[in-house]
Amino acid sequence: MRLSRYYIPTIKEDPADAEVVSHKLLVRAGMIRKLTSGIYNYLPLGLRSINKVARIVREEMDRAGAMEMSMPMVQPADLWVESGRWDYYGKELLRLKDRNGREYCLGPTHEEVITDLVRGDIKSYKQLPVNLYQIQNKFRDEIRPRFGLMRGREFIMKDAYSFDKDEEGAEKSYWEMFEAYKAAFSRIGLRFKPVQADSGAIGGDFSHEFMVLAETGEDTIASCKSCEFGANLEKAKVSAPVGEDMTNADCPAMEDVATPGSHTVEEVCRFLDIPADKLVKTLLFVVDGKPVAALVRGDRELNDIKLRNIMGGNEVELADEATVKEITGAPVGFAGPFGLPEDVPVYADHELCVATDWVAGANKGDTHVRHLSLGRDCTIEKFADLRVIEPTDFCPECGSEIEFTKGIEVGHVFKLGDKYSEKMEATFLDENGKTKNLVMGCYGIGISRIVASAIEQNHDDNGCCFPPPIAPFEVALISLGGKDQDVADKAEELYTDITRLGIEVAYDDRKERPGVKFAEADLIGYPMQLVLGGKGLKNGIVEAKNRKTGEKIELPLDGFAEAFAAWRKDVWNSWGLELN
Repeated sequence: MRLSRYYIPTIKEDPADAEVVSHKLLVRAGMIRKLTSGIYNYLPLGLRSINKVARIVREEMDRAGAMEMSMPMVQPADLWVESGRWDYYGKELLRLKDRNGREYCLGPTHEEVITDLVRGDIKSYKQLPVNLYQIQNKFRDEIRPRFGLMRGREFIMKDAYSFDKDEEGAEKSYWEMFEAYKAAFSRIGLRFKPVQADSGAIGGDFSHEFMVLAETGEDTIASCKSCEFGANLEKAKVSAPVGEDMTNADCPAMEDVATPGSHTVEEVCRFLDIPADKLVKTLLFVVDGKPVAALVRGDRELNDIKLRNIMGGNEVELADEATVKEITGAPVGFAGPFGLPEDVPVYADHELCVATDWVAGANKGDTHVRHLSLGRDCTIEKFADLRVIEPTDFCPECGSEIEFTKGIEVGHVFKLGDKYSEKMEATFLDENGKTKNLVMGCYGIGISRIVASAIEQNHDDNGCCFPPPIAPFEVALISLGGKDQDVADKAEELYTDITRLGIEVAYDDRKERPGVKFAEADLIGYPMQLVLGGKGLKNGIVEAKNRKTGEKIELPLDGFAEAFAAWRKDVWNSWGLELN
């Protein structure tokens, strides 16, 4: 493609509303433009990268036996009511009405639509398994869209849905998709890690996220240094504590102690001159509309996702001041785990089992208690893993050290079971003629988000560094001939020769200064740059630059094809990629 005829509206300054590197560079490199909050136009360069990601994903889905189709973005409310998600999904679901007053939504995902489709056609186990996918625009009305393509409201997604006759088949489908995802992300050239994850609003009891490793990632990943364990902080298990159960051990009688104005853990510990690990922190939540108390050590952070899962709930909210006062009779900061109403269950982190003689809130203003025994003074519904894992914890699978890294979620695979098929009566007849629920899985990849994630992972002060498989163009050919017709003619010849090899070339034939051409080539992030000027032509060479490493070499014009092929292979190898 000749850049003199191409639409690339690059800009020099960062956009005012851009917070992360990928947003800044995508706008500056002329790849996207904002239409309105969280909604973007994909310009020619940006769309080329997005389409390349989609092609790789599509090939791996097809290779794994999934079949592509397309479903409407506008979905009838009836299906969401039937699945139970119309009210549960919340304000991220953009709802609308047609001229007849019928309610619809813009699809953030397609579990309901695909289940409705399949239940009308699949009647027998002989028709299973089935795996259907699409690549399509989705819409989620994010409360605070930000970070450009990283967290927009409208985005491009690949979503696949598997249907099996039993758990064994569903397990097989799940791991086939898992391996397909690994293959796709490896081909794209991303450094990634699959981690255990919470299923959230999609549902199901087992899932993995695929995280692109990047220092700017929103998510924190706990990984084992010795085994393959990895999980996001929402899901990462904390091993049961080692030590004797002290729940019912002897402890002096509980007594009140005045703690005027001491609301926080830090204030109480400072006032009583105790370490935070001697205090029990009592937190009040509302889970699916019902109050619940949760206990963790004073120096720990409670994981509300774990609390939700233990209770089998959907919505978890920290209780407001009025609710805390109603339950405990005290202001926020003085709640304790004893003497609560009978209809308020108390769940405690299992770490609290290996010690006693605690300090806790007294359910009275400006008062705490000493010598609290959880076995003697409280009624604990259950001891369980309730806290957020920390770097000082150990791997829950092998006991080795763990480390924390940052990541960006670009894919998620779920085992749904019969969450949707049961509610929507998607059934089939098994080998014995009995009616069974279809067993489902769903599998999503953020196509447009991958482009942003690739930039977050691969950039420098000069701009993007695209992996070759998803770069808008693999090669930038920069002609510095000016009015030198011999240079122009040779550049044209090189452009033709490389194009004939089936390689996409951005041929910068514009009447611009060399500095502008170099800066824009670095900004856009073409993996390979070829520069031809008068001096190079005279010496029979073209300068070649690897954008990732910055390494420059000279390729001979005589025998260029062979030298270029060898250098191109080296560039791909620098990304850890094999050139087919």
